[in-house]
Amino acid sequence: MSRMPDVYTHGHHESVLRSHRWRTAENSAAYLLPELEPQMRILDVGCGPGTITAGLADRVPQGHVIGIDTAPGILEQASELARDRGNLEFTTGDVYALAYPDAAFDVTHAHQVLQHLSDPVKALREMRRVTRPGGLVAVRDGDYGAMVWYPDVPALDDWLALYRRVARANGGEPDAGRRLHAWASAAGLAERTVSSSTWTYVTEEERAWWGSLWADRTVNSSYAASAIDGGHATADDLRIIADGWRDWAARQDAWFCVVHGQVLCRVP
Repeated sequence: MSRMPDVYTHGHHESVLRSHRWRTAENSAAYLLPELEPQMRILDVGCGPGTITAGLADRVPQGHVIGIDTAPGILEQASELARDRGNLEFTTGDVYALAYPDAAFDVTHAHQVLQHLSDPVKALREMRRVTRPGGLVAVRDGDYGAMVWYPDVPALDDWLALYRRVARANGGEPDAGRRLHAWASAAGLAERTVSSSTWTYVTEEERAWWGSLWADRTVNSSYAASAIDGGHATADDLRIIADGWRDWAARQDAWFCVVHGQVLCRVP
C-alpha cells in the first residue's frame, strides 16, 4: 500500500514565515542545547528559513550542521544565514530517504515536522539510521488539542476545530506533541527523555504578532485554500475566524499558550 503524499498544511505564505523566522535554538530547542558539544555533526530536518539551524551551528563551532527542506525557495532564504558561518549549509532533502550514510551524524533534529507527515514513524526510523550509536534523535512538535487561551472567543474554538480537520484531511496529526514518545518507541528508539515546553503570548506586542499572523494565515495561506477546497469551510467562515483572532489580540487581558511535546532519543 503506497504512502499518502505529504502536504505541508501551512504552506509558505508570508504569515507563516513570519512565525518561522521568530524561532531560535533558544526558544524552540532548549531541551536539546545542553547535549550539544563543539565538534558535533547535526542534521536539521525540515529546517525552513533556518533560524533554529543557525543557532545550532553557533553551538557547535568545530562541528558541522546541515539543514534540509523540501522547498528550494525557502532554502534560498536560509542560505543567507550560512554566509558568515563556515560550519553551516542548506540543501534539499527527503526525511524518508536521507541522502547520507548510516551513522553520519551525532544529532538529528526536527522541529514542528512530524505533525505534517503521513508516516512519522518511518521518518524517525530514517533519522535513527543516519545517527551514530550513542547519538541523539531530537524532535519537538506542537499539540493543537492542548493549546489554551483566555478569554473565551467562540471564533477561536471554531479555528481549532477547523485546523484539526484540515490537517488530518491532509494526512497529518495536529496533536503530535502527545504522540512523539509513542512514535519514537515504534521506531525502535527505546531510551527516551520525554518532556514538554510552551510558547506563551501575553504582552500587547506578543498578542498583536500572534493574532495577526493567524488572522492572515486563516484567509491567505495554503491552509485557507485547503480549508475551502476540501469543503471544510467557506471564505466567510474563514473571515469570521480571522476577525476573532484580531478581537482576541485586542483584549488587554488576553493570553495564549502553545504546548509542545519534545523527546530526546539515545540511539542504541
